[in-house]
Amino acid sequence: MIQSTCNICSLACNMDFYVEDNEITKVVPSKNYPVNKGFSCIKGLMLGKQQTVYKTSPLPKLRDEYGEMVELSWEGMYDYLAAELLRIKEQHGGDSIAGISTGQMPLEEMALFSHVMRNFLRGHVDGNTRLCMATSVVAYKQSFGFDAPPYTLNDIELSDTIFLIGANPIVAHPILWDRIRQNKNKKLIVIDPRRSETAEKADFHYAIKGKSDIFLFYGLANLLIERDAIDKNYIEEHTENFEEFKNLVKDYTSEVVCEKTGLSKNDLDNMVDLIANGENVSFWWTMGINQSYEGVRAAQSIINLALMTGNIGRAGTGPNSITGQSNAMGSRAFSNTAGLYGGGDYDNPSRRKAVCDALEITDDQLIDKPTLPYNAIIEKINAGEIKALWVVSTNPRHSWANNETFQEAIKKLELFIVQDLYDDTDTSIEAGVFLPVVSGLKKTGTYINTERRLSAMRPVLKKEEHEKSDYEVFLGVGKALGMGNLLDLWETPKDAFELMKKCSKNMPCDITGVTYEALEGTPGIQWPFKEGMILEADERRLFEDDQYYTPSKKAKFMFSTPAENPLPTSKEFPYILNTGRDTVGQWHTQIRSREITLAEDSYPKEAYIYINPKLAKKFNIEDNEKFEVYSINGHKSQFAAKYSESVTENQLYAPIHYIETNTLTPSVYDPFSKEPSFKTTPVSISKI
Repeated sequence: MIQSTCNICSLACNMDFYVEDNEITKVVPSKNYPVNKGFSCIKGLMLGKQQTVYKTSPLPKLRDEYGEMVELSWEGMYDYLAAELLRIKEQHGGDSIAGISTGQMPLEEMALFSHVMRNFLRGHVDGNTRLCMATSVVAYKQSFGFDAPPYTLNDIELSDTIFLIGANPIVAHPILWDRIRQNKNKKLIVIDPRRSETAEKADFHYAIKGKSDIFLFYGLANLLIERDAIDKNYIEEHTENFEEFKNLVKDYTSEVVCEKTGLSKNDLDNMVDLIANGENVSFWWTMGINQSYEGVRAAQSIINLALMTGNIGRAGTGPNSITGQSNAMGSRAFSNTAGLYGGGDYDNPSRRKAVCDALEITDDQLIDKPTLPYNAIIEKINAGEIKALWVVSTNPRHSWANNETFQEAIKKLELFIVQDLYDDTDTSIEAGVFLPVVSGLKKTGTYINTERRLSAMRPVLKKEEHEKSDYEVFLGVGKALGMGNLLDLWETPKDAFELMKKCSKNMPCDITGVTYEALEGTPGIQWPFKEGMILEADERRLFEDDQYYTPSKKAKFMFSTPAENPLPTSKEFPYILNTGRDTVGQWHTQIRSREITLAEDSYPKEAYIYINPKLAKKFNIEDNEKFEVYSINGHKSQFAAKYSESVTENQLYAPIHYIETNTLTPSVYDPFSKEPSFKTTPVSISKI
């Protein structure tokens, strides 16, 4: 039996794999792992089927002059890619090279990819975590001084008052939902424009208007202040900027908030009662907050509520962002993209020296600026400035906002590399170079989940002839590029992990006390875990000592006047399109989850959309009939109608798992995080 990590959602559950003759005979959730405690959703249980239904050739492919994909040897491909990348760098500079990575790879692979692409080629690398977690990263960094989710998942079982905001864990995080169910003494409040599966199970559901969250939380803050239901001692001793925040929110009266959110005065008073009367109140959010033109400030309006009521640093409390992918946290801390390895800014001399010392490189060998964000990479390809793009284990032709812009970008590239498990994704089929890699079942690495817990991915199966891991591919290309002694310390994933440990020293995410041996077959370890520390508990939250990572050691109230919606509804586009996940079996662009036969049989192959029956009948659209949805971004898609009372009459809800959905989402981004605003697109509809 081999214990390893499920590399799908952000909980990163651990599973026990039973193997005979290099075949998985059984997959069982790890009983003593503190995240899933012997349980798993269908995606984790079916990991043994991965790459048995859809399996590509293990050799890389190059598109020839006739447009056909032909196989090369790995050595031949490494030489070809090195020559092309160096040519493009010489002709156009390092800024003309970019990569898009994923939150589903181990942190060791992310770190090596960035070392090759950023430190050596001087290019840009962003991740698909930009699509889900960038908002929370910036919100935490500005408020706490570091990207530091404060909670342990056990807090959701210890909270007496749980707010779920723009979150639907029944579908998106079913193991988390099971833990909520285990909490028999809680009140569950769901804030969501849609009556989701989770909202149906809640004690209270508040169906606010889309993207009115910030008005609601400013209004609740104002009412709590008026009622004197705040923790004055905590505010005084452990926070900054409260008086300025208080002055801002006084304008968000009940009348203003009711108009903006569509809620009643009684709704607001009830929420204030719940917060004021709760002993241990926790606030949990996901994409409904993050994926917005104003996501960072909306997330901070939640953080501010926790700070002003003292609901942080104690069991069952916290402003708690639930991440999207299994190693989104590893991507945030150790990818050398938006911040240095281990955190910190590129223009901070002391952090630069620490990272250079850890990697045994000179300052001029360490990239000197953060990456361009995802949206700027696509925009600069379309502007003719970026010539080479390397996409790793993600599917942006499908998942990128306003995804036709990515299709346009592909045509303008001189070199388009796709590295993936599958050669038939919407992105892979467009590749000029396809690099096949193995799944996590054959890899070694480390994952950091949503609660900062490091866990081990260990190979369950042996690689077959010609098969490569992502790490081996990055290393092979790096050597072919002529990186020489820059790769001496990077020969294995364990070597890379040791380097990242050194980079993390004395940072909030310090992992210098973690070893590969301490992660194998164990409950995992939450950061921080410094060298010399003794692990006294499997569940550890941050800020129990009330010390934050800011210069003053105090948390900051962050706020601003709410921005105008850049794309309001209009006479031409009177309805709102909302997007998100739809069933437990579906995952992102359905590439991996299609191997779960039991789940795949439960949802349609063709795109569908939820529509209120009253709205459908205005257009004489029957249940299951195809109709057209026109977006304010200039594109249209066809969907099968699914009648549902869960959406209001002026709203539609489309699962993200179909390419048709993100054909319609706009090129609009939060100004701080650059995360796309997937959630509220003005649309019109028509019968075909």
